[in-house]
Amino acid sequence: MNLRVIKKDIDFFVSEFIDDCTICVALNDECDIAKVDAIIDEAVELYNNLKFKVNHPDANQKKKVYYAGVTKEMFESLDELCEKLSGAISKK
Repeated sequence: MNLRVIKKDIDFFVSEFIDDCTICVALNDECDIAKVDAIIDEAVELYNNLKFKVNHPDANQKKKVYYAGVTKEMFESLDELCEKLSGAISKK
C-alpha cells in the first residue's frame, strides 16, 4: 500500500462515516442530534489527526510499519465512532 492510497482511504472512510451521521439525523427521529454533532466533531478531529500523521511520519520507524499503524488506528477509531453513533440512535 502506498501513501497515495492511504490518503485516499482516510478521505473516503471518514467522509463516508460523516455522511452516515448526517443521514442518521435526517432519517431517524430517535437520533439525539447533539450527540451526533459531537460524534461528527470527533470524526473531523480524527481526520485531521490522521492526515497530520500521514504527512509527518515518525522518522524512527520503518515507513511500512508506521503507515500500517496509521491505517489500523483509522479503522479502530471509526469502529469506536460507529458504536457511539449506534448509541446515539437507540437512546434519546
